[in-house]
Amino acid sequence: MRLVKWKLPALDALTDIIDYIEQFNPIAAASLHSTIVTSTKGLSEMPHSFRSGRLPGTREMVVHPNYLVVYQVVDHVEILTVLHAKQKYP
Repeated sequence: MRLVKWKLPALDALTDIIDYIEQFNPIAAASLHSTIVTSTKGLSEMPHSFRSGRLPGTREMVVHPNYLVVYQVVDHVEILTVLHAKQKYP
């Protein structure tokens, strides 16, 4: 089992997304936050179960039809960012 660590830019991105949604629908914001946090915790046991990322050495987990988590697997799982599916990336 690997430790899951969030990079500061990933935490900032998650906060921005949740803050934005919360303005319009606090319940949806709380639900999305819970979904993302719970989903990323599962990476500790099966970090290679999601698709290879668009950038070398990364992987992408779709946590909601509109959001994905980009991460890399080193000696731990490192969450790099959280993106809206329509956001231009990389």
